[in-house]
Amino acid sequence: MEPLTKRSVRLLRILYEKGVSTNTYTLRLKQDELAAQLGISRQALNMHLRKLKSRGYIRTGRGFIDVTEKGLNALGVSTTPAFILIKVSPVKRIQVYEKIKEIPVTHAFRIAGDVDALIVVERENLDEILKKLYNIEGIQDTRSYVTIETIK
Repeated sequence: MEPLTKRSVRLLRILYEKGVSTNTYTLRLKQDELAAQLGISRQALNMHLRKLKSRGYIRTGRGFIDVTEKGLNALGVSTTPAFILIKVSPVKRIQVYEKIKEIPVTHAFRIAGDVDALIVVERENLDEILKKLYNIEGIQDTRSYVTIETIK
């Protein structure tokens, strides 16, 4: 792979620094397939997509559709995550991490400190994820934290 130029790195840095972290859900599905699932024509689908895009509910590009944070809010999906801190038995760490990989979470990290892992989940899924974690042998303790609002 070709290395980035200094200007490309500078551009990427500016985009990162000026950008705002958001939650999006990306769909990579052909419009014909999506229209068929909805039972409408591709032309009708395009009309709906343009309306959603102009209102800021989605972003579209070549081969993808992103549901934006505004779109998630319109669906009643919380965009404030919950965090689960996990203490793992040292002899079971590898097995526990493998089991965590099977759970549908936003992010999962191995961390250093008083706890061994941090999981980020959608607040609506916290109870379901905790039930799955309780069934994993080797997890000694969990602590959950729910966000109230985004500060920045």
